[in-house]
Amino acid sequence: MDQFDVVVIGAGAAGMFCAAQAGQGGCKVLLLDNGKKLGRKILMSGGGRCNFTNLYTEPAAYLSENPHFCKSALARYTQWDFIDLVSRYNIAWHEKTLGQLFCDDSAQQIVAMLEQECEKGHVVTRLRSDIGAVEKTDDGFTLQVNGQQVSARSLVVASGGLSMPGLGASPFGYRLAEQFGLKVLPTRAGLVPFTLHKPLLEHLQTLSGVSVPSVMTAQDGTVFRESLLFTHRGLSGPAVLQLSSYWQPGEFVSVDLLPGVDLAAFLNQQRQEHPNQSLKNTLSIHLPKRLVECLQTLGQIPDVTLKQLNPPQQAALVEQLQNWQVQPNGTEGYRTAEVTLGGVDTRALSSKTMAANSVTGLYFIGEVVDVTGWLGGYNFQWAWSSAWACAQDLISKQ
Repeated sequence: MDQFDVVVIGAGAAGMFCAAQAGQGGCKVLLLDNGKKLGRKILMSGGGRCNFTNLYTEPAAYLSENPHFCKSALARYTQWDFIDLVSRYNIAWHEKTLGQLFCDDSAQQIVAMLEQECEKGHVVTRLRSDIGAVEKTDDGFTLQVNGQQVSARSLVVASGGLSMPGLGASPFGYRLAEQFGLKVLPTRAGLVPFTLHKPLLEHLQTLSGVSVPSVMTAQDGTVFRESLLFTHRGLSGPAVLQLSSYWQPGEFVSVDLLPGVDLAAFLNQQRQEHPNQSLKNTLSIHLPKRLVECLQTLGQIPDVTLKQLNPPQQAALVEQLQNWQVQPNGTEGYRTAEVTLGGVDTRALSSKTMAANSVTGLYFIGEVVDVTGWLGGYNFQWAWSSAWACAQDLISKQ
């Protein structure tokens, strides 16, 4: 039987980083994954450039039934710590909007860095690993891996969530948690595009590819000011992805299509200067003409000149464009979701070590845990921070 100090299940961001840290701290580590290569979601992330952290990482950017749980790990291994690691590997990066950091070149650089970190820790990596029975023993755990038995004092579950099943996502980690008596909170797709009901979709489909600045508000009052993208299935773009994590089926979302514009004052000024100009052409100064035409077809913008636009019509128009009420039909689901909301209940874990309170030597890190960040590098930072916290505890038990 192969014997290790630590077995880490899942060679994604959290699993690779935890394995590397624990290995460098003196643990004999085995890293297992069911896929053909390491870091599959890392390679896909950020359009292939990996949005590896966010300058403004803070606990308020995370959703969890226990919003305090993430604070300890995020404080102990920060975005600056990971930026320092990236810099030591001479990986060039740049900031996009809102503190989002991306590799200048390729996400492959982050995977290569993590591979080298694992090599420094003499981590044994086994891909295409089919994990069968996992059992608790007096000394730790035994696992059936491709028909062979492996034992370890500690077991770290970094198997991710259900998002992007095409990259090997599975409920393995949740099942393992339940096997050992840990509660798993209901899961759903997060950071995911909205689908729309058929009548509205049929009109808006003509706008596929059109992007506009927006301010979107969920029914619970959560607000995001980012771009909105019309697609052939519904609505996407950063504003929608962010808001999807706060949306519940049946709820409406509010969309301001003209953020920062005093629309009433703009229309009054234009009316004075160009009374015979059509309302459609006037609105096209601020909005894509295709969008204006589509909303006119929907009967939401009157087909009049500015001097014909009466005060009640103008008030209704301002409300329509700056507080547009949209009721999504649903989301595109796990197939395109970037993350999974819910997961292993944080009340079953130590916030300092990620260890299960009731099962000695069992740890859960990364996306499998009920901690979900905003779009923009926050989920990667949770992977690094939770992995680091876990690795420190593993090292201390050497």
